[in-house]
Amino acid sequence: MKRVFVNEEWCLGCHLCEYNCAFANSGAKDMVLALKDKPIYPRIHIEERESITYAVSCRHCKDPICVKSCIAGALSKDGEVIKVDQNKCVGCLTCVMVCPYGALAPNEGGVMQKCELCLENSCGEPACVKGCPNRAIVYEERGEAL
Repeated sequence: MKRVFVNEEWCLGCHLCEYNCAFANSGAKDMVLALKDKPIYPRIHIEERESITYAVSCRHCKDPICVKSCIAGALSKDGEVIKVDQNKCVGCLTCVMVCPYGALAPNEGGVMQKCELCLENSCGEPACVKGCPNRAIVYEERGEAL
């Protein structure tokens, strides 16, 4: 399965992946109108540690502990992609606590969200990949699933 991978040595820490992600999932047609002067809620996050920056997003694990631990049944596997049913999520944060990658975060309403590879709102590859100016984020298949 294709997944999002980050080549941290190329990451500039510019946060453009976050903006492209938030815009792609906003449903709006204009990025400025969708995001200007508003807090953004991307499904990918830039982390900065000492001299390294890297993007964190869902790894779509083969045996996802987040799905097993969701008390509301809001997380499920659709093929190989882990999805959130935002109508079922109760915002308990259990999935946030169990995810070893820090891939889940609440949206503006407190409902969990995570990378779903832009399968519902993109053509071809995730918005974070398309918007990365240094090509530090790639969408490809690599070896065995997690």
